[in-house]
Amino acid sequence: MNRRAFLAASAAMAASPALSPAFGALRPAVVVYRDPNCGCCDYWIEHIREAGFPVEAHDRSDLNRVKARLGVPSALAACHTATVEGYVIEGHVPARAIQRLLAERPRATGLAVPGMPIGSPGMEVPGMAPDVYDVILFAPDLEERFERYRGLDPVVDL
Repeated sequence: MNRRAFLAASAAMAASPALSPAFGALRPAVVVYRDPNCGCCDYWIEHIREAGFPVEAHDRSDLNRVKARLGVPSALAACHTATVEGYVIEGHVPARAIQRLLAERPRATGLAVPGMPIGSPGMEVPGMAPDVYDVILFAPDLEERFERYRGLDPVVDL
């Protein structure tokens, strides 16, 4: 590789959010399983991409089967299911919570935001105040609050 090609490649890498030094390193791919007619899933995918994660989306008509195979408890189910580096991400989980999960690597199946809280990523509704909602860390023998949000903003205490 000559100097000009190296500089061009370096500039392209710096401009890419997934490779930017601000993100520290290449973000892992998020694989999303979604209903092809779900608009909020598209908005959540956009949120994840804006955070620097590459996304591979798969339209599925058998989402309940996918959720069961991946170990998502029915009480935590939402409209889409994703995987990233061995973890399951269920529903409208903020990218910030996923980043923390990947940094801390707890012994768990993954994270979930049950249902479709107003103001969660992909569920923003103009003119409506965002709900306060919990991001749940789950495993076969565990369901506990990992983080709490109002819209995209973390909530420390109410």
